[in-house]
Formats: sequence, C-alpha cells, structure tokens
Amino acid sequence: QVQLVESGGGLVQPGGSLRLSCAASGNLISTCDMTWYRQAPGKQRDLVATSTTAGSTTYLDSVKGRFAISRDNAKNMLYLQMSSLEPEDTAIYYCNANKTRWGLTSDYWGQGTQVTVSS
Repeated sequence: QVQLVESGGGLVQPGGSLRLSCAASGNLISTCDMTWYRQAPGKQRDLVATSTTAGSTTYLDSVKGRFAISRDNAKNMLYLQMSSLEPEDTAIYYCNANKTRWGLTSDYWGQGTQVTVSS
C-alpha cells in the first residue's frame, strides 16, 4: 500500500534549525513531484516547497532563503531543511506526492508532523 510518513518535527526556539523527513513506500520519491505543505490551526493549507521530477524547485515567498527541499531517490526519502525559524513557521507539516500519467492524477499524503517555534 502507498504510505508517506513524516518525522523530525518538534519544539525549537526562534532562529533555530530543524530538518523534516518524509519516508515513502515504493518508488514514489523518484517518480512523483514532491511537496511540503503546512497548516496552522484556523488557517488554510499553504504550499511550502516543491521538488519536481524535472529537477525544479519552488518555495513559498516567506521561506525563500531559509528552507531547502531535497530528495534521496535511492532511499525513498524527502527532506525539508529549515533554518532561521520564526514563530510564524509553527504548523503541521505534510508531505505530498503527486503525479499525472495517462491523463490521470495520483495524489498521496502523509499524516503530518508538528513544528512549534517558540521561546
């Protein structure tokens, strides 16, 4: 069965760093566009960073220069390195895998990992 599992969240102080990981079943990492989303209570879900199979990356404006998305295809792992963290980064972070083949779209989600930035 398809499975995405996030880990690495926790409590950090403002200005600190944290690396999130997403472990994927099968070969999802190598065959899908991968995205980190985040959602805080009462707010919409935002796209944080995307890594496409074509090799391009995009970032939410507020995290540019602070966050970096990367993947390890051999290990079926996706990462989000977060630096200079701010209280506004507090949210549940979700891993997403997406691909469109033969006109059909497949979309997979992990359960999320909590990131809290506070003094």
